[in-house]
Amino acid sequence: MERLLFGIVLMVEVALAVYCLVTKQRHRKGKSLVRVTVFIVFVMLTLLPGIEWSFSWIFCAGMLLLLAVTGLLPLIRHPKEDLRALKRSAIVVKAILMLLLLSLAFAPVLLFPQYRLPEVTGEYPVGTAVYTYTDKNRIEEFTDTGEHRHVNVEFWYPEQAEGPYPLLVFSHGAYGISSSNTSTFTELASHGYVVASIGHPYHSFYTESEDGKLTMISREYVREFNNTNKDGIYTAEELYGIIQKWMKLRTDDMNLVIDSVMEKATKGNGPAVYGLIDPAKIGVFGHSMGGAASVWLGRERGDIGAVVNLDGPLFSELRYDRKADDFTSANEAYTIPLLNIYSDDVWKQLGKNSAYAANQTADQNFTEVYSVHFQGANHMSLTDLPLFSPILANMLPVGKAVIDKYYCIENMNRLVLQFFDYTLKGIGDFSPKEVY
Repeated sequence: MERLLFGIVLMVEVALAVYCLVTKQRHRKGKSLVRVTVFIVFVMLTLLPGIEWSFSWIFCAGMLLLLAVTGLLPLIRHPKEDLRALKRSAIVVKAILMLLLLSLAFAPVLLFPQYRLPEVTGEYPVGTAVYTYTDKNRIEEFTDTGEHRHVNVEFWYPEQAEGPYPLLVFSHGAYGISSSNTSTFTELASHGYVVASIGHPYHSFYTESEDGKLTMISREYVREFNNTNKDGIYTAEELYGIIQKWMKLRTDDMNLVIDSVMEKATKGNGPAVYGLIDPAKIGVFGHSMGGAASVWLGRERGDIGAVVNLDGPLFSELRYDRKADDFTSANEAYTIPLLNIYSDDVWKQLGKNSAYAANQTADQNFTEVYSVHFQGANHMSLTDLPLFSPILANMLPVGKAVIDKYYCIENMNRLVLQFFDYTLKGIGDFSPKEVY
């Protein structure tokens, strides 16, 4: 609907400009009548099921309203038609400015169009909550205030349920946000899981604390991350050190959250969501860098029962070979069940990019590992970004997705649910296809 309405408005303005060019006149009344009509149609679409009103429509509505109001004046005053000839250059310049203004006004709804969420298949209604945990053992390294590090967590949990249910802790990607995979979290919670999605402060594009405080991504971290994707900026040894630093921050955050939640769940105090959690059943999962951190944590902790890695490198399994000045696989046993889900962006790098060297040897070193490839998907296809911003989803990664976004997300969510059901709840078996 957004693209259709935008196209109609642009065509109307182009048609008016062409008409003025041909006649070399202003046609103020005619243009005013057309713009008032366009605004009336827009209002009708918002009142009917055509447009689902949201914040992104404000600029568009404001622009169309402004054009309609200014257009009413010539219709109300009934001035004589200005028959003076206009220069073609003036008509063209005004038309171009109008098209630019309309493009800016429509930009938010084109970037973030209305969409439908994947259907939730579980029996439980889903509740949400936000809590902030303080790590008294760490001073925030991204500021000079001397404050302890605060970690924000969004929860999705089954309402009107008794529990206990497994706890699933999620870590977002390099620039991600805690709600990056909301459809996955909602689906899992509807089937009897408590999902805790971490917003890693200064690694997340933004994260919001329990009291509403926003923390934006660190420019230093952005610069460092971008430089790791450029040749000649870091040596292999320096890059290995940076990876170790990133993983420590991420896993320390995840440890803080798990330990804090487990303490509250065991003591039975605090909000009701903690009472739903089974302390004996914990799973971790994440996207990209968050997936790498999840696999890493599975090697460090003895209470993790299952790990899902969405398009992440197995950093925990990499070692730096000083003689070769390159990465190599650790070739050490990993006993936690692991599900790897890959897009084309990462699948084509397996075996070619040294950062993914350990992913290639997972079948040999992991006791129970499953690897799935979604053909036609790009890196962001394994998040909800293609739903609420298809344009951004195809701009951020290297490749363009050709897979149907709902097919990809719904099947990915189904696989993640089945894997955790099998590993944490002992329900059914798990035999995924290698390619979807």
